[in-house]
Amino acid sequence: MPLVAPSFLASNFLRLQDECDMINSSEADWLHLDVMDGRFVPNISFGLPIVEHIRKATNKPCDVHLMIEEPGKFAQDFKNAGADHLIVHYEVCPHLHRNIEQIKNLGMKAGVAINPHTPVHFLSDIIQDIDIVLIMSVNPGFGGQKFIPHTIDKIRALKQLLKEKGVDVLIEVDGGITVENAGALVHCGAEVLVAGNTIFKSADPRATIAKLKSL
Repeated sequence: MPLVAPSFLASNFLRLQDECDMINSSEADWLHLDVMDGRFVPNISFGLPIVEHIRKATNKPCDVHLMIEEPGKFAQDFKNAGADHLIVHYEVCPHLHRNIEQIKNLGMKAGVAINPHTPVHFLSDIIQDIDIVLIMSVNPGFGGQKFIPHTIDKIRALKQLLKEKGVDVLIEVDGGITVENAGALVHCGAEVLVAGNTIFKSADPRATIAKLKSL
């Protein structure tokens, strides 16, 4: 049974309290919060004030995904805002081990995200220090994109790498996840499903979350 993390990028920002209440009453496990800076990705989403307010509206873990350059400058701020997990991108961290140590020393779970073009084996020398690997199944920056099929192979490759290294790391997948393709992702090793439009734009978001949980 996978963990389900609704992505608030697809929520109604004018009704954030209602959206949080809906998630709180659902079977969702985490709240996934995408922070974008308009530099690393071609979009700007939301930042610390939104994370802080959402933190006050839920007891569920806040899974904060930083799609920003120089994430180390803001790790303490996101800890203060209420992040439980802080995910940084491999592509913007030339001193990734330092970033991971910083996040863990602040008392958060440390995650590393990889873009569709980044091979899984690039994490082989750092995998033992990571709590979560987030495989992007779309190019980061915008919700509602089409799932990249090659992601299936990357999940399998990551599962094999974890087996070889003998480490326990959660495999999270984000982008283009639907009720129709989620089963295949779970079957090949995905443990956390991030879904935005699939949940928030559905006729019955709670029922959609329940379907994803049942896979």
